[in-house]
Amino acid sequence: MAKVETIQDLFRHELSDLYNAEKQLTKALPKMAKAASDPELKNGFETHLAETQEQIEILDRVFEMCDIKPQRITCEAMKGLIEEGEETIDEVEKGALLDCALIVCGQKVEHYEIAGYGSACELAKKMGMKEEAKLLARILEQEKATDEKLTMVAQSINQEAIQQAA
Repeated sequence: MAKVETIQDLFRHELSDLYNAEKQLTKALPKMAKAASDPELKNGFETHLAETQEQIEILDRVFEMCDIKPQRITCEAMKGLIEEGEETIDEVEKGALLDCALIVCGQKVEHYEIAGYGSACELAKKMGMKEEAKLLARILEQEKATDEKLTMVAQSINQEAIQQAA
């Protein structure tokens, strides 16, 4: 991590971290979609991939508006969450139980992103970056909506997994 000495440094670092997280996610979401059995869950992961690609474009715009370049960093948190998801795919038999586990993994990712975008949005507001804050808030709302969709899908899939276990 480059030395953070100002609020602007922190903002750049957080944006760079989110940027790398989204890039990593574009590689993980197709694997999650492929591993999912439930058509609604599979579709949800595919839809979120398109949203993630759009979010990367929005972040590019925010960097441009701020006249900064993303730092070349690895988001270690996302790397760990993705590794956890890959282990889950390898260790859980395909079907309703794996779908439940994929939802858990997906929601962990969404909660991480919600925290990151919420913080970046607030930093932008405090620094008077109104347009940048609006763009970040748009991504934040997408992440919250994805989390909510995962919760809705979980309600039926979790019941299915319980019935299969009985």
